[in-house]
Amino acid sequence: MRSIFSLLPDSEALLAFEPEELAGYLLEYLNFLSNSERGSLNRYNFSLHGAEGYPQQYRESISKALMEAWVWLEREGMIAPKPGEQGEWIFITRRGQQLKGHTDLETFQRSNILPKKLLHPIIAQKVWSAFIRGEYDTALFQAFREVEVAVRKAGGFSQEDIGTKLMRKAFDTTDGVLTDKSLPEAEREAMAHLFAGAIGLYKNSTSHRHVVIADPSEGVEAIILASHLMRLVDSCGQSA
Repeated sequence: MRSIFSLLPDSEALLAFEPEELAGYLLEYLNFLSNSERGSLNRYNFSLHGAEGYPQQYRESISKALMEAWVWLEREGMIAPKPGEQGEWIFITRRGQQLKGHTDLETFQRSNILPKKLLHPIIAQKVWSAFIRGEYDTALFQAFREVEVAVRKAGGFSQEDIGTKLMRKAFDTTDGVLTDKSLPEAEREAMAHLFAGAIGLYKNSTSHRHVVIADPSEGVEAIILASHLMRLVDSCGQSA
């Protein structure tokens, strides 16, 4: 691995990357340099030679893109100024060494967008591993399956009670076991719609067919919804 070009030989593909995407490849290259005989890393030197190997007409644009990625790595604490050195010498931080390349960095970025500490503990435990592997459909199914299990347990229902029918039964506006009778009827009805709609849309669909979720943000939003439903079930179970 003598250059960035050896990792990403396609100029147009490189320029299509966002800084945080390109940063993974840059980190992989810098880790290689740090562990090689040419172990000293310098931002200025890299800015002069980082685009070597690419066609001349792309080099200026590629140099700028690589510097954008370099700054992103600095901001995320993957690289830092080398203590006791003047100029622009840097070293790979402990975090940067752990996340050696673009695959590890992609995993780190996925875990960063899912607020684990804000999730219901059961949801966090069940979905975290699948989500950071990029298995968003699996994570969603697991999240809403836990909501279904929690409703069944809190309401004392049987294993045969599943899906939207279970939600309608548990939150029936008149005699639902988990229904808060102190709420106006319109709100009780809305609660039943909320649970039945969420289970029907996210749990049932992912259990019957492959659901492609390309954007991790979409997965995060749905998992947060599942977490909120779990907390509602907890409060309903306590008052039931």
